Amino acid sequence: MKIIVIGHGMVGHKFLESVADSGLPGLEVTVLCEEPRPAYDRVHLSEFFAGKSAEDLSLVPAGFFERNNVLLKLNARAASIDRAAKTVTVSTGEILSYDKLIMATGSYPFMPQLPGNDRKDCFVYRTIEDLEAMLECGRRAKSGVVVGGGLLGLECAKALRDMQLETHVVEFSPRLMAVQVDEGGGRILRKKIENLGVTAHTQKNTLEIVDGESATHRMNFADGSHLETDMIVFSAGIRPRDELARESGLEVGPRGGIVIDNSCLTSDPDVYAIGECALWGGQIFGLVAPGYEMARIAVRHLIGEAGEFKGADMSTKLKLMGVDVASIGDPHGKAEGSRSYQFTDERKQIYKKIVVSDCGKYLLGGVMVGDASEYGTLLQMMLNRIELPESPEFLILPQAEGNAKPGLGVDALPDGAQICSCNDVSKGAICAAVRDGATSIGAVKSCTAAGTSCGGCVSLVTQIMKSEMKKQGMAVNNHVCEHFAYSRQELYHLVRVGAIKTFDALLAQHGKGLGCDICKPLAASILASCWNDFVLKKEHASLQDSNDYFLGNIQKDGTYSVVPRMAGGEVTADGLIAIGHIAKKYGLYTKITGGQRIDLFGARVEQLPPIWEELIAAGFETGHAYGKALRTVKSCVGSTWCRYGVDDSMGLAIDLENRYKGLRAPHKIKFGVSGCTRECAEAQSKDIGVIATEKGWNLYVCGNGGMKPRHAELLATDLDRAALIRTIDRVLMFYVRTADRLQRTSVWRDNLEGGLDYLKQVVLEDKLGIAAELEAEMQLVVDAYECEWKKAVSDPETRRRFRHFVNSEQQDRNVVFMEERGQIRPATPEEKQRVTIPIVQVA
Repeated sequence: MKIIVIGHGMVGHKFLESVADSGLPGLEVTVLCEEPRPAYDRVHLSEFFAGKSAEDLSLVPAGFFERNNVLLKLNARAASIDRAAKTVTVSTGEILSYDKLIMATGSYPFMPQLPGNDRKDCFVYRTIEDLEAMLECGRRAKSGVVVGGGLLGLECAKALRDMQLETHVVEFSPRLMAVQVDEGGGRILRKKIENLGVTAHTQKNTLEIVDGESATHRMNFADGSHLETDMIVFSAGIRPRDELARESGLEVGPRGGIVIDNSCLTSDPDVYAIGECALWGGQIFGLVAPGYEMARIAVRHLIGEAGEFKGADMSTKLKLMGVDVASIGDPHGKAEGSRSYQFTDERKQIYKKIVVSDCGKYLLGGVMVGDASEYGTLLQMMLNRIELPESPEFLILPQAEGNAKPGLGVDALPDGAQICSCNDVSKGAICAAVRDGATSIGAVKSCTAAGTSCGGCVSLVTQIMKSEMKKQGMAVNNHVCEHFAYSRQELYHLVRVGAIKTFDALLAQHGKGLGCDICKPLAASILASCWNDFVLKKEHASLQDSNDYFLGNIQKDGTYSVVPRMAGGEVTADGLIAIGHIAKKYGLYTKITGGQRIDLFGARVEQLPPIWEELIAAGFETGHAYGKALRTVKSCVGSTWCRYGVDDSMGLAIDLENRYKGLRAPHKIKFGVSGCTRECAEAQSKDIGVIATEKGWNLYVCGNGGMKPRHAELLATDLDRAALIRTIDRVLMFYVRTADRLQRTSVWRDNLEGGLDYLKQVVLEDKLGIAAELEAEMQLVVDAYECEWKKAVSDPETRRRFRHFVNSEQQDRNVVFMEERGQIRPATPEEKQRVTIPIVQVA
């Protein structure tokens, strides 16, 4: 049988994979691909701007076409179809015959018909060639506009921000992502997007694009306003590519799309249509999962197996510019009699809504913006028509103290529950794979293909895998991610023993793939804990999260806070004067922190290096308030000043902070040192707490404040200063060695087998014989310390990163301050509408 596939996008390639899996003999498959490269991952297309290459995004494993007797023709556009002769004419003039024809032509970006849409530096966002052209323009441009505020439009906006452009989104509808989110969700989404530096212009109808005065283009809107920009990217929806079908006489819908039946057959019994070019039940499906299902159904029909396409759930969860957004089922409550529950947290910028049936028993839909942690539970409840709890509102409300949040354990899901919609993988299939020996997420992916496309189901797949492993009496692994088949503790030992100094070396020796947002920061933390290299060295910089990358805490308005170190909370009058001068010069908001430090808020990214330089000149260094590291050592004045103090808590606090400053750990670390049992420094609520007694120092460990306060536990008593420091060295390095990713010392202690007694045996009695190693490892970190601010400002390559626009000294115009109580604060979105420039002018 001769099969011709027109189009080699994601859906076309899924068809080829399904044909290969079917084992049908005697097939001759030819694929016509009009692009210069095989199928690639359009779902993660924006990652091209983050450094991924076309090869990284490719969906085609090496040798695929050779193994499966598939002939791929690149740069080969199908020019016409002769259904009577069963031939396809290629743009090269070649004529190919077929027995069965697969139309996988996909869609094209909708381009609004307006004057000026074809000007230079106006693009669509569809192919890698489009992205390469955008990159070239971005090197010349200062600003960019995305026309379209849907899913793809906001992905494109992220790409422009990644190019360090002043970014705007122009949307015709009254809110962003109007199809997926309701008015409440759209309001929160807009706030979060604008806080990240993207300006949204909703209810804007573009009339024309003409020459600009201060930029390349000027967009004139129907309401009389305008916007100038150097680059315009159209991402205003898609239209099915059905021109070949029209010309060949196949039935198409009145608004486009190749009409198909439940078998994905067109009006011609020898021609199938799949993906975004296909019209089923009057609907075009713009997500990849329905297209994959169509590809599988077409193959089943080809080989004579039962199967029907019955539509698709359009629920989706994604992270747009770091903002969680999810839409489930009927988010707008269109079903008759439906009711909704809504939760809004304006402070944290979280919005959640569920839509339930008129009887209150079943979930019909939902919207989540800012936090989509319940998505997996809610989706399965809807898809499997699982009865809701008596008070369904608690599914989205924050967990009350002492009360467990209602949820859906994976054991409650039926075996037929579809877990991966992209690849049609059920819970039963995942459990069967586990019973057959797939005991890692990578193995489950390999066996079932679950989670190999968009990746949105990986968390739920992992839960099911581990649940089934426990049922089978298997040991459950704690691999950090699919790229490393090791726990964090094991990775730490591999780095330490192998003297591995870079992520690339770690990946090459012990991992696979390219790494991800889990293992990269984890590896960066481990490498820093072991060797204390400068975190912004070329080989380390791309691994860091936003705070570490800019050596400051990013705030809600896109500015940064600066916290200079004041060891033990001690600061001279000259130091205070210098900080006041700097705060006044740069227009910063100042506040005393709970850790006895001064926090300077409102610094723009380009201001960070000069602020640091002035602080360094005044004798300060980085306080590491941005890192998973030692933050502060809080203290009282102790016996130096206080009539109740029994020892020099101030001097000890300074010594401890100067010793452990810069130590990177699985999570942040805080110390407290009190000069007597009155405990003014609150040492017993810290990761490391020290209290002076008449006989020496008492050491408390593994306490913390925050959301779940934990009282520190007494580890040792009556220690002299040398023994105290030696013991702290051991505790901290044992924690660094053995804790899980992002695990506070309190949680680490709670999960430590043997508890406090075991910790005492390891640290005080040297039960494992590693005490000397722990002390030596700590000394290496101490000896390697360098102030990261000083390193950053003295290295020209590093310093170049600290600018808002890569090719301009222009400031971020989205940063707007208002005056309150004699200081600045970020303007609200409503205030920004009334203020066009910051009210505080700074150097």
